[in-house]
Amino acid sequence: MKILVLGGCGIQGLTAISDLVRSKNVEAVLCADSQTKGLERLSKVIDLSEVESLTIDAADVESLIRLYQKVDTVIDMLPRQLTATVCQAALKTGVSVVNTNYGYHIADLDSAAQAAGITIMPECGLDPGIDLVIYGEAHRRFDEIHVINSYCGGMPEKNACDNPFNYKLSWTWEGVLSSCKRDSRSVKNGKIIEISGDQQHETDLVHEIDFPGLGKLEAIPNGDAVFFTDLLGVTDTITETGRYSLRWPGWSALWRPLKQLGFLSETPVDGLDGEVSPYRFMLKYLEPLLQYKDNEKDLVVMLNIFEGIADGKPTRMTTRMIIERDLETGLMAMSKGVGFPASIAAQMIAAGEITDRGVLTPMFDIPYQQFTERLADRGIVIEIEMERLD
Repeated sequence: MKILVLGGCGIQGLTAISDLVRSKNVEAVLCADSQTKGLERLSKVIDLSEVESLTIDAADVESLIRLYQKVDTVIDMLPRQLTATVCQAALKTGVSVVNTNYGYHIADLDSAAQAAGITIMPECGLDPGIDLVIYGEAHRRFDEIHVINSYCGGMPEKNACDNPFNYKLSWTWEGVLSSCKRDSRSVKNGKIIEISGDQQHETDLVHEIDFPGLGKLEAIPNGDAVFFTDLLGVTDTITETGRYSLRWPGWSALWRPLKQLGFLSETPVDGLDGEVSPYRFMLKYLEPLLQYKDNEKDLVVMLNIFEGIADGKPTRMTTRMIIERDLETGLMAMSKGVGFPASIAAQMIAAGEITDRGVLTPMFDIPYQQFTERLADRGIVIEIEMERLD
């Protein structure tokens, strides 16, 4: 099979390429990006003889079409602003696409994708992605689900925590700042609660969890949990659900005053040369200060808790996962958590293991057993614990 990676020179794209090159059923990989200088970083750890690198303008549909005609499947690692263009090219060429962005804005392409005979698989990374495959498995195991709480986050290992945030960058700093302003929806005591991005770090909305081997982690509301219970078809039985970002304790205590003082405002500050907002300043000033050293590991931690009725009895299902950076290859834990699932799903589609057409979801359309076995082959193990609550 031949697979195209759009945005292949970004951190996550490079990780997907490294996985594709190591996969025996992949005979060729196309790496397309606005610039290709990042690709040489992989040459130290993998053979790039099967990788063709190309410079593209991803906003140009015709350029994408010409690339799609050379491959069996596309992995889209581009910014979400380009998702519509990527999907437009897929519909015109009849080539399926996997991406890692939220699928809110392309759900209306389902009929067109079915008519074109293609699969569009959004939300196929870490979070969303791995967590949604787990949601689907919980849905199969439970007769009725009452509680879904999903936690995921990236953070430095303890000995790399050398700044006041106790945080470093394993993905884009702009993505981190944007997530600090993201609205959320959750359910408590059967009632939907809407939380604005301005409120998410308030003391009464933040709680702590215990994760084996790491201790206490801070959980911050971040995401629309109700969207996913609707997609799962269980909102009517849900009494509690939430989606939370995980950080080392102290993260919210720093962000509360910064947000109150307007440091995430995108309104330009009067008296400065040019159009400089506090947000743009934070973006440009802090990004270089929050980089990992070559000998430091990032961690990805995921915890999902489901409660309900299984086999007629009250049951709790808990899943745990932790990923560490590979210092030998330099691949970050976060990029493995995003790049490996996208690579696995793209290969499943190209190999005919996923045959449904339309805009699909990892919840129902990625086979859990095969997917988790392939993650385990790549060193990512999901632990499941089932316990009766009688």
